[in-house]
Amino acid sequence: MKFIILGCGSSMGVPRPDGFFGNCDPNNKKNYRTRCSALIKTTNENILIDTSPDLRQQLLKQKIKKINKVLYSHMHGDQTHGINDLRSFYINSKKQLDVYADKYTSKYLNSTFSYIFKSYSKEYPATLKLNKLPKKIFTKNNNKKIGIQSIMVEHGKVKSNCFIINKKLAYISDVSKIYNKDHKYFRNLQYLIIDCLWYNYHPSHFNLETSLAVIKKFKPKKAILTNLSPVLDYKVLKKMLPKNVIPAHDGLTINL
Repeated sequence: MKFIILGCGSSMGVPRPDGFFGNCDPNNKKNYRTRCSALIKTTNENILIDTSPDLRQQLLKQKIKKINKVLYSHMHGDQTHGINDLRSFYINSKKQLDVYADKYTSKYLNSTFSYIFKSYSKEYPATLKLNKLPKKIFTKNNNKKIGIQSIMVEHGKVKSNCFIINKKLAYISDVSKIYNKDHKYFRNLQYLIIDCLWYNYHPSHFNLETSLAVIKKFKPKKAILTNLSPVLDYKVLKKMLPKNVIPAHDGLTINL
């Protein structure tokens, strides 16, 4: 089983659409960041986390020919606006693709992309089926049952969901607060992939100081910082981090 970070950039990516690299060295390929999406790849299924606006580019780069289901973390555009690119998987299978979202995200998706979930004509049928995101969803890898647990966190003024795969890896791409009652789920994991927007305080994201404090508290074997803005150059950031912490880069693959 593999976990692939398809994109690790903040809401406008690096460089931004206007070409702005900020502090990032354009000569380092690891500073080219698309918006946050990830893939859980088992022997049975490909499960996508979020549909970033860069999804088409991400799927082509990683040669992903199949998506079986999609889990949404939250309703923001940098996590949802690539949703149209899922249509190709409907064309291949002639079956609606199951997507899972919490009530806030479901309401947003239904109102913004109603044509995707309802058939308005024979030529343009509904391509996706919207389901309630359960607390636990299951898949299989080499006939072994794998649990994916969703846990709600705060992300500024909205709620976001993070995902814990097989009690080994947690993916927390957008977070400003993890509730105390849920801390037990994040302790002593093999991998913790966590939001780290920049150096300064931000009301909706962890900054470097907060991310490192959370990593120290939860004690994963390895931590990976994601949702990185143009403020954070890969090499500069890497030099500042403890040995068990690294910045993410697009395409980073973890074998579980």
